[in-house]
Amino acid sequence: MSHSVKVGFVGTGGIANSHLRNLAEMENVHIAALCDIDEARVNAAVETYGGHAYTDYRRMFDEIDLDAVYFCLPPFAHADAEIIAAARGFHLFVQKPVVLELETGIRIAETIQKSGVISCVGYQGRYSNVATATRDFLKDKTIGMVACHRWGGVPGGPSHWWRVMEKSGGMLHEQATHQLDMIRYTAGEIVEVYKIDAMKINIDQENHTIPDAEVVTLQFESGAVGYISTSAALINGGGGSRTDFIIEGHCIVQLGWGEVRIVPEDAATIEVPDGQALSIDEAFIQAIQTGDRSLIRSSYFDGLKSAAVSIAANQSSHEHRPVRAPAIS
Repeated sequence: MSHSVKVGFVGTGGIANSHLRNLAEMENVHIAALCDIDEARVNAAVETYGGHAYTDYRRMFDEIDLDAVYFCLPPFAHADAEIIAAARGFHLFVQKPVVLELETGIRIAETIQKSGVISCVGYQGRYSNVATATRDFLKDKTIGMVACHRWGGVPGGPSHWWRVMEKSGGMLHEQATHQLDMIRYTAGEIVEVYKIDAMKINIDQENHTIPDAEVVTLQFESGAVGYISTSAALINGGGGSRTDFIIEGHCIVQLGWGEVRIVPEDAATIEVPDGQALSIDEAFIQAIQTGDRSLIRSSYFDGLKSAAVSIAANQSSHEHRPVRAPAIS
């Protein structure tokens, strides 16, 4: 029988509850401790999922025997806690995007490498059967262009950190990072970006400093080109996301939420595997139990590569020029 994995959390709001629900349903997982700077929030989470409540992650690390720690934090809050946890030998699950500043991410990555712990970044889309099928289909195809959009609204109220560019990095970095990461996963590495942006619609939104429109051109290592457009202007609803790959054979692969199709339909067939794929939480826990790192589809190093592309895009917008995406190794 696989050994029980003792898990702690730093951050118990938002996405943390999705992971906590998944872990609570898994055998051989013990939710040992939860930490949040909001005492009421962490106490509510402990009432639901168990464990000891903390408002100081250092105390939690000192007092509770842990195997792994989930970091469900905003981009600006990633730093010392991950470094301390990795140095202590805790396996790390880090929510996307992993950092706001590349230098911080490199320090965390170096600590992970030195300690040898297993790391996983919260790009759950990589674990779907559709993602597997799309990647397998495209791996030996010539891709000419990738066209992607993610349009939506503004999460949270006027005090939410997401609205502030210096805290979230904007729509591309904080939310469309899922689409950017999936593009890297299926179409290969991005080596140069050029971003222009604007805020013309959300000027009536309180405490709002992120662009409500971004367009980013992409140059791939393969020679392919592409773009991503984002919008946070649709506060009354609507929007959506899709990524199109124009490929050899003069056809299009269209990747949406949970589905993939070919246009025209008779151009080719993409076989999506049957059965239930491992969720990202199951993959992380099983990797810890078995030592099989191949179960992890986005390590911290890989997640940092996705963050590096959008960090470079934001730099590009600020400097009004194309910027090379930093090489992460």
